Amino acid sequence: MEHQDLISGFIRIHILHHAAEGDLYGNWMIEELAQHGYRLSPGTLYPMLHGMERKGYLESRIERVGRSQRRIYRATDLGRDALSYAREKLRELTGEVRHG
Repeated sequence: MEHQDLISGFIRIHILHHAAEGDLYGNWMIEELAQHGYRLSPGTLYPMLHGMERKGYLESRIERVGRSQRRIYRATDLGRDALSYAREKLRELTGEVRHG
């Protein structure tokens, strides 16, 4: 992905947005991000999700789906606080970029 170091912050905010709305899992998130032009492989997304969980933004649980298992993620209170802060900063940045 081009400019991945800059775009990864947007992807994390996007993940937090959906995780604050409800449960999500990796393959669904890959498809959701693809609808917005972000092309991520599982090898990129899963370490990102695990890192966000280690930092306390997400929590996960394992659910059984047929014969396999799926890790389900949801935003923590810290994650929702971070999302609120990111939205505030995004509004500020958007206003600056539009009029700059």
